[in-house]
Amino acid sequence: MVLKNKYTGLIERYKHRLPVADDTPVISLGEGNTPLIQLRNIPDFIGKEVEIYVKFEGLNPTGSFKDRGMTMAVTKAVEEGSRAIICASTGNTSASAAAYAARAGISAFVLIPEGKIALGKLAQTMMYGALIMQIRGNFDDGMKLVKEIVDHAPVTIVNSINPFRIQGQKTAAFEIIDELACVPDYHCLPVGNAGNITAYWQGYREYASSTESLPAVVASRPVMCGYQAAGAAPFIAGKMIDNPETVATAIRIGHPQSWDYAWAAQKESGGWFKCFTDQQILDAQKLLAAQEGIFCEPASATSLAGALHDLSEGNIPEGSKIVCTLTGNGLKDPDTAIQQCTEKPITIDANLDAVKAAILDRL
Repeated sequence: MVLKNKYTGLIERYKHRLPVADDTPVISLGEGNTPLIQLRNIPDFIGKEVEIYVKFEGLNPTGSFKDRGMTMAVTKAVEEGSRAIICASTGNTSASAAAYAARAGISAFVLIPEGKIALGKLAQTMMYGALIMQIRGNFDDGMKLVKEIVDHAPVTIVNSINPFRIQGQKTAAFEIIDELACVPDYHCLPVGNAGNITAYWQGYREYASSTESLPAVVASRPVMCGYQAAGAAPFIAGKMIDNPETVATAIRIGHPQSWDYAWAAQKESGGWFKCFTDQQILDAQKLLAAQEGIFCEPASATSLAGALHDLSEGNIPEGSKIVCTLTGNGLKDPDTAIQQCTEKPITIDANLDAVKAAILDRL
């Protein structure tokens, strides 16, 4: 007997809100439907009366939010007859593109900055069978090459300049509203290439304007708060920057491809962009893991660092309902996590007395 889930992925769940037909060949790994987790301990830890939820996108099939857009991008590429896809990546996009290409039975080509990609993401991309091209340059250099190569080779770009990527990613906003039965007051996101803040804003706007069996409570929109790493903060500088640097590799981007759309989301929602140091980002990552048991990659923690800062400064008032997007799983970058942990594993003899002594020493 073959068991069938009602929804096998986000395209099936939100087909009526996506540019697909009944006969579109859906390429899915069961993405979407990620948990919206209310933080129980951190509000007490910071002494604020506030509802903070994290949308943990690290539980998508390849461990990041990129799967939402990739299921749509690859589905449409296959529908249009494409036999190969290509992307530039800081890691998560390459892993996702390679996985969905494998699922579809087509080729994947990825350009990554040499020596500037977390090993967890590199391992994924290699295992999925993509051709990996390490360039002597950064993500922005890779993106420039990807946009040029389509004039010389039969490949489909699946970076967020592909409009179907945004279509898939907007479904995260739908899920949040469906689960909360309302729109959050503030939505906090890390910003790198800026496709995600663009997609969430599109999702909120579409849901707010819809009349399909929606409660009146969703006819509002959140304030969109975009947070960047201090060493890779073009939205703070107000201009593109060269040679961005940050430990948060997923947002190490100086030339965001969704520049205009992200500014529109910020302005239309009454939101803001801010930046934080690598240490502030890592502190937020560790706080989330130690206080709530949620392990996200460094770039993800930028959203929480921003939310906590703006709560402390009064920019986000107490009593607010906040959603922070966690874009990737902490296992994507284990080296960075281990390096910041001061307490290392201990080695003891394999006997009862040694185990007992170690436990009692801690209690």
